[in-house]
Amino acid sequence: MLYLVATPIGNLSDISLRALEVLRSVDCVASEDTRKTGRLLAHFEIKKQQIAFYEHNERRVCGKIIGLLKDGKSVALVTNAGTPGISDPGFTLVRGAIEAGIEVTMIPGATAFVMAVVLSGLAVHSFVFRGYPPRTKNKRRKFLEADKELPYTLVYYESPYRLRGFLEDALEVLGDRPAAVAKELTKMFETVRRGRLSQLLAELEEKLKGEYVVVIGGAE
Repeated sequence: MLYLVATPIGNLSDISLRALEVLRSVDCVASEDTRKTGRLLAHFEIKKQQIAFYEHNERRVCGKIIGLLKDGKSVALVTNAGTPGISDPGFTLVRGAIEAGIEVTMIPGATAFVMAVVLSGLAVHSFVFRGYPPRTKNKRRKFLEADKELPYTLVYYESPYRLRGFLEDALEVLGDRPAAVAKELTKMFETVRRGRLSQLLAELEEKLKGEYVVVIGGAE
């Protein structure tokens, strides 16, 4: 059995009892970062063999994990934080397991973009999660152009190194729409800023840290 186990996005108290039960019971844990997962497991006094499973070795290690599953082993897949497969490794392994006839299930939990949408104050009845935008300006603008006419709330992940550039391009391509920028969700310094894109840009700190979720109102 392959278990996709969602882990806390910040506050360790958010882990579910079922997630802990599964992590204690499986034969091994496939981890995006074995050091970070090691700290998580140690916090809950769980000792398990780990297999490094990250973006750059995902396809190569997938076969190894499928082999273990075929041999009757149980494997839990976790990412650094949040839900496996959502802007994190997981899709390749899930598809491979399904094609191999292996049972797959999921232990649900935190996902940053869902929390950010709910806290944004923008429409939640219909939204589109777009993940991380392209890194370069031209590709990013083309990416945003595809969203310009969508009537749904738009949700993006962005790094602190590109947040300002992304907001500038969003303002220029989408117009001065209502938006929210969330960071450090579930952590001590959790922050959600709301306002028009121009206002959020003007209030942006000089030094940015952490991972960000940007929520932007859809076309009217």
